[in-house]
Amino acid sequence: MLYDVLIVGGGPAGLGAAINAAKAGASVLLLDENHLLGGQLFKQIHKFFGSQDHYAGWRGIDIGQKLLREAAEAGVKIKLNSRVVGCLEDGLISVYEEQTGKLIGYKSKKVILAVGAKENAVSFPGWTLPGVMTAGAAQTFANVHGVLPGKKILVIGSGNVGLIVSYQLTQAGADIVAIVDALPGISGYGVHASKVSRLGIPFYLKHTISRASGEDRVQSAEIVQIDKSFDPIPGTEKQFKVDTVLLAVGLSPKVELATMLGCDFHYEPRLGGHTILHDKNMETSVKGVYVCGDLAGVEEASTALEEGRLAGVAAAESLGYLEPSQALRLKKDIWKNLNELRKGTFGEARRDAKEHLLTMLKEVGSGRVV
Repeated sequence: MLYDVLIVGGGPAGLGAAINAAKAGASVLLLDENHLLGGQLFKQIHKFFGSQDHYAGWRGIDIGQKLLREAAEAGVKIKLNSRVVGCLEDGLISVYEEQTGKLIGYKSKKVILAVGAKENAVSFPGWTLPGVMTAGAAQTFANVHGVLPGKKILVIGSGNVGLIVSYQLTQAGADIVAIVDALPGISGYGVHASKVSRLGIPFYLKHTISRASGEDRVQSAEIVQIDKSFDPIPGTEKQFKVDTVLLAVGLSPKVELATMLGCDFHYEPRLGGHTILHDKNMETSVKGVYVCGDLAGVEEASTALEEGRLAGVAAAESLGYLEPSQALRLKKDIWKNLNELRKGTFGEARRDAKEHLLTMLKEVGSGRVV
């Protein structure tokens, strides 16, 4: 079957795209490599903040359930345990289906990539010991499977992920001994930092981890203060008895599939690193290929959802399912929501970065890395 729109990734961005495209009348196939849809939403047991339009007061798991219901009502065709592994000739998307063990080719008129981001890591002596893991892995253990990843935990990184996971693991019974960050200030939002501070968890800013030690797993960790050049300052080492070290050191867009399709990308550190160029409608340098969510630049779940909705509307419009005037009204509402979400110091930096990507897209031709 030839689908109007094929979407890769069933997190908030992919679900938003699928719902809006299907509501407009397009036939939509949504592929996800996991056994459940929802992506990071089902790890987010905390309440969102902001405005009512952006699900303020909702927990991520509840938002995820709502989106799943909307996708089902819109008639989105969903295939789980289906990993997209590449692109074949004539626009076929190659998919490995776990249940059958076969490679299947799917073709569509439009492709929307919502594959998200991958967690960064840092290397140090002992970083391969059991007990060293990413914060996202710990969040999966605790919030999805109900298993504590450790009892005494050192967290590296004071961004939103590090702060939120620290708070959630403390609520679940873990002892967060400290949060460490190489920067001179806390990286995440004040609302999250305040909640962590009220728990009495100490912050060690201008510090980094220097080693983890143990026999069969982590038993202790050492941190050290760093200077302006990020070099260790001898004599400032501190030791902690811990069984777990969590790395919350940022995310990077998963650009591999998009680059296979020939989409231009640019290194934009404000958005997580190498980021796919796209226009205001989320369309890339390759006509008919759209990106949204963390692949289009690492931001928040609410932003990912709005970008997905925008990509879904734009794809449906290009296929003739929406009149230009109708599509413009929908897109204006989404652009307004995105502008609201990008207010404040962090948001404005990402908004400026998005504008930079738009400028880069206008300056280059398809198939180039810029």
